[in-house]
Parts: sequence; structure tokens; C-alpha cells
Amino acid sequence: MSCQRIEAKEYLQRVKALRAKMAEANVDLVVGFSNLLEIAIVRYYCGFAPVNESSAIVIPAEGEVIVCSGQASYDYCLVQNALPDSRIAILPEIGEVSGFEYDTEGQLEFEELFKEVKAAHPNVKRIGFIGRLIFPSIIMGKLKKVFSDAEIVDFDDVHYEQRIRKSSAEIELLKENWSMVSTMFENVMPKIQVGMTERHVEGMFEAEMMRLGAESYVQAFAPMVATGSQNSYISMCRNTMRQIGESEIINIAAGVCYEGYNGIICSPLVLGKIPQKIKDAVMCAYDALNYASAKMIPGTPCDVVLNAYTEYLTKYGYIDYCPYGSLHSTGMLECEAPVFTVGNKRVIEENMAICIDAYFKGMEWGSFRVEDCYLITDKGAQRMTTYNDKAIPEIFG
Repeated sequence: MSCQRIEAKEYLQRVKALRAKMAEANVDLVVGFSNLLEIAIVRYYCGFAPVNESSAIVIPAEGEVIVCSGQASYDYCLVQNALPDSRIAILPEIGEVSGFEYDTEGQLEFEELFKEVKAAHPNVKRIGFIGRLIFPSIIMGKLKKVFSDAEIVDFDDVHYEQRIRKSSAEIELLKENWSMVSTMFENVMPKIQVGMTERHVEGMFEAEMMRLGAESYVQAFAPMVATGSQNSYISMCRNTMRQIGESEIINIAAGVCYEGYNGIICSPLVLGKIPQKIKDAVMCAYDALNYASAKMIPGTPCDVVLNAYTEYLTKYGYIDYCPYGSLHSTGMLECEAPVFTVGNKRVIEENMAICIDAYFKGMEWGSFRVEDCYLITDKGAQRMTTYNDKAIPEIFG
């Protein structure tokens, strides 16, 4: 495996692109915040993702960018921050959530930091913040106090729009990721046996992804192994000590994070004799995915893709078991904004990375997902996670 990374010059380009959008919106300063739910906001601009702490980044319209670390991750930030000519600040408000206090030399509180920023940029009139669902009130309160005359606006949409079309370097990292998650499924799925617990299988996936070189599991959830009619019904879950039985549905969702980028596969499995009802449903989901993905051509509104998916399920009698047809961007998170919906008619564009998720829920024998990652090329959608394309017809066909 090659060791791909985002280079310093690309981080500079990302900051430059954000500043162009700031100028369009008359925004003089942007403050972004990341925690373990959305670790990528700060990482996207500098490469730093802390351990057991949060992080922040302060980007003025011009001049020095400030990367903000907690006390425990400061030394790691010195190594990971790849944004040239940036400053690193240590701030306790983004430290360990228990409020553990370190006696660290040189640390500031956010109020002091914002006062320094205001002194360097006295004409700040409009501030954008990134992280609307996670931005802490303690930091926002200090931002408003110091910049009491400034208007503060939500800049989330600008940030996520910037992430939706992947650079050539990002595509190379994603290809590594997609290859890794495909190999993981190829190696682990045949080893699953009747009598194993859900947590045992979870451990098998985690061990294999680490062996292959993953940074961690996908930046959204640990491997999910939902078994039987009751457990598989739950869309998002934590695994239990339930043992796998014969001829029952096993709903597996697992992915890897590699150098900050994510790849995901969801795939059903049955051990032993497979009931015909399960075969029919899984093959319909697989075929619906192929039918819809064939329409993901640059320039096509996403409602064409989503409507094709629901029309296919309606034709074959499964639409009542489909709570939604998911089409979402992927990259530094497993599931990233902006969303693709029938209503917004967002256009499919070259160099997007998109997941299609066929979710069948609530049949008498259980529920399952089939999900794969696609890269949009100039010719259309290329399926980049390869396990399902081979395994599903072999197992269920």
C-alpha cells in the first residue's frame, strides 16, 4: 500500500478557496469547530484531528490562520498540522470534556485569543462559523462578547459545498480506502460462523481493518452486526452478545478511515440454507442499486436517480419496505452534506464521491442494507467498493 497524504499546498488551496467564498459573502473571519462527531471541519483545512479532544480553526480574510488544540493533543498538533505559516494555540475549552486541567505553559482561553484576533483585524464586521450542530455555547459566547458589533452567520453550507467535489489527491486517498474496505469484506465475511456473537464478528472486522492499514473504523460508527428478525430491524445499533443462527438475516455495515477519508460497505449475509423470500428481497435491492447508479451521469439531476430507484422497487413490490432511498456524499465523513433529494434536484457532477444505500426494513424475517461507494467520472458512476458486486449474486442469486 502506498502512503498517500494531502500535501501542504492543497491545504493552502483550500484556505484560499474558502477566503474567496468569504469575500463573496462579505465575511471577514471564519471560526470552525470539530469534535469526534465531525472531526473533519478542522482537519480539512490543516490535517489536524485531535485525540480525545475537540479542535478549532480561526481563518481571517487575510493573514495568519490559527489552529486550536486542547492541552493533551498539542504535541500531536505540532506534528499533524500541515498548513504552512499557521499558528497553533492551546485552549482549555476544547480540551478533555471532563474539564481535566493541565498546567500547560502558554495556553489561552478563547476570550483572550479572540481579543488578539480583533487587535490584528480591527475591522471585522461579519463572522462565519462552521459546525452548526456542534459549536459549543461557551466558545460562541466569548466570540459574541469580543466581537459584540459583528454579525455572526452560519457558514456550514459553504464549507460542505467546498468538500463535495474531490481533488485528484482526495480521489487517490479514497481509492486506497475503497480497496481496503472491499478487501476487508472479502477476508472477513467467509469466516463468519453460526454461534459467533455480534461482538465477536465486530472484533473480526476491526482486527482486519487494522491489519490492512486503516487509521480506524469509518468516521460515523463502529462495525455493526445486526442479526435476526429483531436486531436487524434497528437501523443504527450497538452490537450485542446475541449468537448468530442458521438461515437468518445478518445485516452488516462496516467501513474504514484512512488518512482522514472514509469507505463504507453494507451487505447482508445468511449462513446455511437461505429462505427464498430473503433471496428475492436482497437481489431486488442489488438490482435496484445497479439500475439507479447507471443514471448517475454528470449533468443529471439527482431526482432522476432517486425516482428510478423508487420506481424499480414499486415495480417489484418492495416499495412499502423502503423507508427512504439514500443518495449521499461521502469523503471525510461516511455521510456528508449536502444531501441529494428529489426536492432539491442537486446535479450529479464529475469527481463527486457518492454512496447509494438500499435499505429494506420491516419484513417478517428482518431488515438489511446494500450500500456501496461510487466515483462520478466523465462517463458516469464507477462502483468503487467491489465486494457486493461479486458476493451478492454468488450468495443470493
